[in-house]
Amino acid sequence: MTLIKSISGIRGTIGGKSGEALTPLDIVKFTAAYATFIQKNLGEKDKKIVVGRDARLSGKMVHQIVTGTLTGMGFDVIDIDWATTPTTELAVTEENAAGGIILTASHNPKQWNALKLLNANGEFLNAEEGEEILRVAEAEDFVFSSVEEIGKITRKQYLHAHIQHVLSLELVDVEAIKAANLRVAVDAVNSVGGIAIPELLYALGIKEVFKLHCSAHGNFSHNPEPLPQNLTELAALMKSSKADAGFAVDPDVDRLAIYCENGDPFGEEYTLVAVSDYILRHTPGNTVSNLSSSRALSDVTESHGGKYYAAAVGEVNVVAKMKEVNAVIGGEGNGGVIYPASHYGRDALVGIGLFLTHLAKSGKKTSELRATYPNYYMSKQKIELTPDIDTDSVLAALKDKFKDEKVTDIDGVKIDFPDKWVHLRKSNTEPIIRIYSEAKSHDEAENIGREIIEMIKKLN
Repeated sequence: MTLIKSISGIRGTIGGKSGEALTPLDIVKFTAAYATFIQKNLGEKDKKIVVGRDARLSGKMVHQIVTGTLTGMGFDVIDIDWATTPTTELAVTEENAAGGIILTASHNPKQWNALKLLNANGEFLNAEEGEEILRVAEAEDFVFSSVEEIGKITRKQYLHAHIQHVLSLELVDVEAIKAANLRVAVDAVNSVGGIAIPELLYALGIKEVFKLHCSAHGNFSHNPEPLPQNLTELAALMKSSKADAGFAVDPDVDRLAIYCENGDPFGEEYTLVAVSDYILRHTPGNTVSNLSSSRALSDVTESHGGKYYAAAVGEVNVVAKMKEVNAVIGGEGNGGVIYPASHYGRDALVGIGLFLTHLAKSGKKTSELRATYPNYYMSKQKIELTPDIDTDSVLAALKDKFKDEKVTDIDGVKIDFPDKWVHLRKSNTEPIIRIYSEAKSHDEAENIGREIIEMIKKLN
């Protein structure tokens, strides 16, 4: 059993002992700590919190505990029940709520669940705020409300509002999508995307939608992370259905993977690249992604006369950098599209609307559109941390060894060579050092990663 408490929330496996897994006692304690934090920083916002969840099997149980705890802390709850993460984010601002909680373990398997915490802007809490909640939770420094002050629960549905929001975006051209007469396949891994994505596609004018794992029962039919090794059925469906484009999402629908008409993956790194290319054609400006994302975004940004910026890994860091440099588009290389004209959160629905507009207006097949972007290959490796490995010393030594190259140290150490890069960072959730690398060929990317691993071994 696993329980991980971090500045970004609490997550763990369901069942087991308190403190060792995500049990009802842990859920109550962390929810109460969050409510205490929100109460302290309420300001002029209404004393209410939006709660949404994905369709995983433990969702209803966790949902009942969270909403009960919040009302017990004196907060009114806007219960939107089954909802995507970006839907919940949008609902927070629409409701003038003081915050929001999303019950989802994102791409983790079905035995996991988690509480993702939002501020009054519908954005994830920053590190300092997360630390404060952890402190309150550990101290159990919270006070529940008297019977006269118990909050109430109001149930609402926000999916339709989210879809209308996507349709209203200036750069989503519904008429162009309709005119292209596209056929689209979807793998929604048996979660809320199975409801949201087909409904969005029909609203965008897609007449033929081929559905795969769109029953939202939460018993995921395959590993829910939208990676090629988990999407073989979608690849086969693309060929058999003769669909023009395919989409796969994770259980909370903030990551978007695209498939070409020939069954080939578009590449998770290239979701953001393609959408950014389209946005930059119409809205020149800057872009942001995290340090472990593809160099292709930088290439595309510069080709449009903009400037690319890198942020530390983590959505909250990407959003902060986007605001700092006034980026017109940004996100993460895992298929996370953040479009400020919509909201500051990864949103697969927004990504689909923008991508289909781009595809329709290009007049190209999906594979032909992919071929217009620079080809890079990424390798993701890791080294297990043992007691004799001092991570800080390792990173400092590598930073010094490659001091003649472009080195960035805002999150671990990233070394940019002229034709490739490698990024090392200590995992926040596992006792490992992650080593991501990218080059013009798969072998080159693998080799630079392995070379770094050998260097680390020799340092200890």
